Amino acid sequence: MSVTLDDTKRIAIAQQLANMKAIQNLLISNEQKFIEACTDEEIRKRLQDFLRDDQKNLGVLDTVMVQYGVKGEPKATTQKMIEDAQKLMQGSELSLYEKIAQHELLKHGQVMAGLLVHKCAQVVGADVAAAIAPLNAVNFDNRAHQEQLKGILEILGTRELTGQEPDQSLWGRVQDAVAALTGVVGSAVTRSDDEMDIRALIRMDHQKVNTLFAEVQGTNDPQKLQEFFGQIYKDLSAHSEAEEQVVYPAVRSYYPDTQELYSEQAEMKQMLEHIKSLNSSSVDNFKANVEQLMRAVQDHVKQEENEMFPKLRDNFSHEQQKQMATEFKTAKSQLQEKMAASMK
Repeated sequence: MSVTLDDTKRIAIAQQLANMKAIQNLLISNEQKFIEACTDEEIRKRLQDFLRDDQKNLGVLDTVMVQYGVKGEPKATTQKMIEDAQKLMQGSELSLYEKIAQHELLKHGQVMAGLLVHKCAQVVGADVAAAIAPLNAVNFDNRAHQEQLKGILEILGTRELTGQEPDQSLWGRVQDAVAALTGVVGSAVTRSDDEMDIRALIRMDHQKVNTLFAEVQGTNDPQKLQEFFGQIYKDLSAHSEAEEQVVYPAVRSYYPDTQELYSEQAEMKQMLEHIKSLNSSSVDNFKANVEQLMRAVQDHVKQEENEMFPKLRDNFSHEQQKQMATEFKTAKSQLQEKMAASMK
C-alpha cells in the first residue's frame, strides 16, 4: 500500500500528538520544580493539583496515540524548544513569577495543539475523531489550568513588584472563571480522573474499526478505499496481536471459549492479507472482500463484548483491569512501531 495524500495528513497529526506528549513531559517537570520552590501553601496546593492532572493526562495522551495507530516523532524545533525551556527552568535567571509565566504560555500552546488536532480530525476522517476522543479531557484540564495560572501570576507578580499582597478576592474570580468554563464546555468532554480499564480500551478499538468500515462503505474512490483499509489493516493487526499477548492468556482459565477467539482472529488475519493484495481500483470486488471481513469482525466483537467482557469484569479487580490496559497499550505500541519500521 503506497502512501497517499491522506496518509501524509495522518502522519502530520501523529507528529502533532508526539509534540504534545513531549511538551506534556516538560509541563510535569516544570510543576515538580515549582512545587519544590514555592512556599505559599495555597499556590503549592494548586500546583500539586496541576501535577496530578498532568500526570494523568500523560497517560491519556499515550492512550490517544496508541488508539490513533499512526506513529510520529516530535519536530526537531519542538525538541530544541524543550531543551531551552528546561535550561531556563533549572537556572536562576528567571524569577518564579517569570518561570510560571513561561509555563502558562506552554499550557496555552497545549490547548491550541489539542484543538488543532480535533479540527484536523474533522477533515481527515471520522475514524481519527473516534481515536482522539479522550483528548477532550486533556484540553479541558489545560484550559482550566490556564485560568488558575492567571491568578497565581497576579499574586506572584504583585509580591515581586511591590512586596505587598494582592486583592484577596482574586481566588474567587479564578474559581468563577473555571466554573464558567465548565458550563461552556464541560458537557462536551469526557472527564476522567482515572486510567481506562481493559474493557474500555478494547471497546474503543471496536468503535474505531466500525467507523473505518463505515468509511469504506461510504466511498467508491480507490485512493480513499486504500487509505481506509490501510488503517483497518494496521489497527486490526496490532489489536489482535496485543489481545493474544495480554488479554486472552489472562482470561483463558475463566472463559472456556478463548480458543475460539484465537481461531477467529487467525481467519481475520488471513482475510486482511488477502485484501491487502487486491487492487482497490476494482472497487466492487475490493469492497465485497472488506464487507466479508467486516461481518467476521462484528461477530468476533459481539462474542468479546457479550461473553468475554463479563468474565473480565467478574474475575479481575478494577486495578487489575487497569494494569491489563497498560500492558495492552504497551504491546500495541510496540507492534505499531514494528509495522511503521517495516513500511519505511
